[in-house]
Amino acid sequence: MNQLEALKQYTIVVADTGDIASIEKYTPTDATTNPSLIYQAAQMPEYQHLVDSALKEKTLDDVMDRLCVNFGLEILKIVPGRVSTEVDARLSFDTEKTVLKARKLISMYEAAGIDRNRILIKIASTWEGIKAAEILEKVGIHCNLTLLFSMAQAVACANSGITLISPFVGRILDWYKKNTGQDYSGSEDPGVVSVTAIYNYYRKFDIPTIVMGASFRNISEIQELAGCDYLTIAPKLLQELQDNHTTLAKKLDEEKAQGMSIEKIPMDEKIFRWSLNEDAMATEKLAEGIRNFTKDLIKLEDVLRKKLC
Repeated sequence: MNQLEALKQYTIVVADTGDIASIEKYTPTDATTNPSLIYQAAQMPEYQHLVDSALKEKTLDDVMDRLCVNFGLEILKIVPGRVSTEVDARLSFDTEKTVLKARKLISMYEAAGIDRNRILIKIASTWEGIKAAEILEKVGIHCNLTLLFSMAQAVACANSGITLISPFVGRILDWYKKNTGQDYSGSEDPGVVSVTAIYNYYRKFDIPTIVMGASFRNISEIQELAGCDYLTIAPKLLQELQDNHTTLAKKLDEEKAQGMSIEKIPMDEKIFRWSLNEDAMATEKLAEGIRNFTKDLIKLEDVLRKKLC
């Protein structure tokens, strides 16, 4: 048994890509996309029919939404589970517009015959994003809160009844390596430490929100998080796991977490904003993530605008 097969015994594996061929190859349960992945996939000749279909819409905004949904529809033909489709990163601090955009995306999926339970609306884990997701969850629109780097974000999501969170691993490691000059590995990787703490907190207090580790830099991070609810993994690392035939041990365990001595963390908007302010890594990586997704959205818009003209 290779490590990818072994991992699937402990954890639901999700493909972190917009490349449909890669999803077919590794047979994950779910798939996630984001503006950067959609931008990359939209440049590939084999997916130009999805771009051409989206260009039939009347406005650039509608073209962008249709393109994201087109990729989602293709992915849903392959995966048995759900696909995550991301809301425009430029709405990260606007609760009302995030809700409207999410409703629009869901209506497009439903018009194509897809049940809303197969879609996760992906939203940045700002306070405004979490509150938008709380509104959406109450009407049966399930959400994936992304760009999550801190326990404060995780607790706020739990309190808001969010379906799934995507705490980032590799980007946390990037920050610590850059700011300390140290290298980290195994269970001491700061990203691994963060996701492990969130998983144990959720399981300790029977929080139903799914923990999906994301943004990996190496397979060691994945190995250390075997047993996490979900892990979303890029094709390159899926291949490395598939090629590795050493034993993979389960590292995270619900029963062990329930026996741990962990204190409940109070959370409201003031505590959230102060906690984030005091966490330089989480503040910087959240802001950077929103900026970078926005850059790729704008690049994709530029490509589509030229095609429209």
